[in-house]
Amino acid sequence: MNATTSEAVVVGGGVIGASIAWRLAQAGSAVTVLDSAAPGAGASGSCDKAIFLQSKRPGLPMRMAKESRSLYSTLSEELDADIEFSPGGGMVAIESDAHMDFMQGFIAEQRRAGIAVDLLDGDEARSLQPALADHVLGASYSPEDAEVNPLALNAALIDAAVRCGARVRRHCEFRTVIRRGDRVVGVETSLGRIDTGLVINAAGPYAGIVGHRAGVATPVRPRRGTILISEAQPPMVTGNLLCAQYVAAKHLASMPGAEQPPYGIGLSLGQTASGTLLIGGSREFAGFDKHPPRDVLAGIAAHAARVVPSLRNVRIIRAMTGLRPYTGDGLPIIARDSRLDGWITAAGHEGDGIALAPITGLIVRDLVTGEQSTQEYLPHLRSDRNTLLAAPDPDELSQAQAPTSPPTSRKQAS
Repeated sequence: MNATTSEAVVVGGGVIGASIAWRLAQAGSAVTVLDSAAPGAGASGSCDKAIFLQSKRPGLPMRMAKESRSLYSTLSEELDADIEFSPGGGMVAIESDAHMDFMQGFIAEQRRAGIAVDLLDGDEARSLQPALADHVLGASYSPEDAEVNPLALNAALIDAAVRCGARVRRHCEFRTVIRRGDRVVGVETSLGRIDTGLVINAAGPYAGIVGHRAGVATPVRPRRGTILISEAQPPMVTGNLLCAQYVAAKHLASMPGAEQPPYGIGLSLGQTASGTLLIGGSREFAGFDKHPPRDVLAGIAAHAARVVPSLRNVRIIRAMTGLRPYTGDGLPIIARDSRLDGWITAAGHEGDGIALAPITGLIVRDLVTGEQSTQEYLPHLRSDRNTLLAAPDPDELSQAQAPTSPPTSRKQAS
């Protein structure tokens, strides 16, 4: 195949890559998106539907999440698509005294950060979520939390990028970068060469593999997570429901009197428009293996049924397991590489990719064009900050494979 030319090549067609491609194309750049499978086949198609502000740490993570959440308010209109956005609020259930101590401190920090959040007692919590178990001591509640259909969002962002002139190469694998000295001049793919001066690594949990193939050490590791999916049910959940154990597992918090749960299991519960329940979840490091042991599935089910007893009568029809891109400090990497001119990394959002997709597109656009609307974030998202974990072992990356099977539907868990 003959070489083609593109001003920018985005590696990865999930919600992060799609958001970046849309914003760059909107700004007038000729963009090509490479996806080794199809948009939504990776992390964006194996997650829940929550846009949850309460679970974010105060400081920069919270500021980014708040700005991204505000962008969601008009995103359906901008994309001219139904992404099933619903500002239905969210709750974090508290089961024990240790959890209560942890959440009281966490809620105080959230309030100082400007989040509208209340601490409810058990009866107040059950008045909003009647399915909660009697032993639940209370819950935090915020009306600012929301939800969206990740697959519909992914498809809408890709479609919007294409309408703005972007090209999408599906089932196209990035193989290596073509250099002239220390500058990018193109990429080699499984479908041929593309001449370009700008490559954006938005490959999510596979960002380390993509970086390795380009000779760019990328400190992003996969963190496995599993969600159970039920058959359609009558309405059981209002908005999104987490538990304090989930929040603690996410941030590796040290709670007095409590150890981290096996496999990082904690409750995340939401219900789709079609009535299916998304019941999560787990957080564990297992390389690129997407086949969790049965103990994980049983653990998720048992914990969820403890918090919401009516789930014991719900039939589980399948499970989905995905890999979250983990950096170690709760923030993504969005930065130019200091040694390879024309290489940008935009990955490492872990479980916040859906929540942060709108703002990430704008941050990368500003990084490329020099616009100032999001420049305040960039110094904190550098790839050389000392809070990041070490880059994955090259031997591990050499043996790993990118995803190859596309999702079957644009409807989340339908």
